[in-house]
Amino acid sequence: MIRYSFITILLLLASFVVQQFLPAFTGMHQSRIMLIQLVFLCTAVTVGQPTMLVLAFIGGFFWDAHCALGPHGGAPEVYTQQVESLRFGYSILLFGAMGFLMQGIQPLFKQGKWQFSAFLSGIAIFLYLAAEYAIINFVRGDFILSKATVMQMLFTSLLTMLFSPLVFWLLFQVAKICDHSINPDAGRKRRLARLAR
Repeated sequence: MIRYSFITILLLLASFVVQQFLPAFTGMHQSRIMLIQLVFLCTAVTVGQPTMLVLAFIGGFFWDAHCALGPHGGAPEVYTQQVESLRFGYSILLFGAMGFLMQGIQPLFKQGKWQFSAFLSGIAIFLYLAAEYAIINFVRGDFILSKATVMQMLFTSLLTMLFSPLVFWLLFQVAKICDHSINPDAGRKRRLARLAR
């Protein structure tokens, strides 16, 4: 369990490096694959609550640090008015909220039904983007929601969700190497089915 948790932290940190090389899809309203959030979401459903909170802190902290080094308030082509007063640490709360959402369906995941988690990751990404956009608009003092912004959020959520099976496959491989079961109920059912033969 400790080895698996440690490797998931390393995977989350590695996703920050890989994210730098993922391009925006210009034909799809500048949507992106949000690999960092996806790795966090897929991992959050496979670990216990304390590890999820550590991952949320690490993910949110480094995401805010990453955004603080770039243009304030997001990409200048999306947010024409730059926001200077977003507080460092708000992403930690958003990551935590996404993690608790994924933890809510952990009983289904433990039964081997990872497809629900993959689908929920897309919904969680959309909610994350909507909450982040709402916070930025709240700080600005006005709320403007264009069709292009909604389409960008939808396409980003969909593209990110499509890569969740790959991340789950990677997590299953890591769990196998660490000799750790991330869906023990499904494993128990398989063992019982083998014994019944």
